Amino acid sequence: MSTINVIPEYKDFNEFYIQAVLPYKEKNPTDIRLDGKMLGSTRKVSAYFWYLDKKWEVGADTHIDRLKLAFEACKESDEPFKIKYTRDKKGEYLVIKGQPLRDKKFYVYSVDSK
Repeated sequence: MSTINVIPEYKDFNEFYIQAVLPYKEKNPTDIRLDGKMLGSTRKVSAYFWYLDKKWEVGADTHIDRLKLAFEACKESDEPFKIKYTRDKKGEYLVIKGQPLRDKKFYVYSVDSK
């Protein structure tokens, strides 16, 4: 019998960071990404959280240091993210305000816009 993996869902980014990222980092202090890998992309989702009444998915290849930057930004503002459109204009993703768009290593996409 196979195991069914349920992707956790959090009410906001802060809850996601405190309940999922911090314990993961404590158990895996050398990991730089949520999936434990060093390179490569993946379509796997680590978790969902809600932001501005939309459900967002966090890609497993998101870098933990970027999540920490986002968590710190949440302490400074109620709206720490900017919503951007994907290249094909069919989807949306989040960027951390004040962070460069290139080499962002922060992969958070709207669930509704797929």
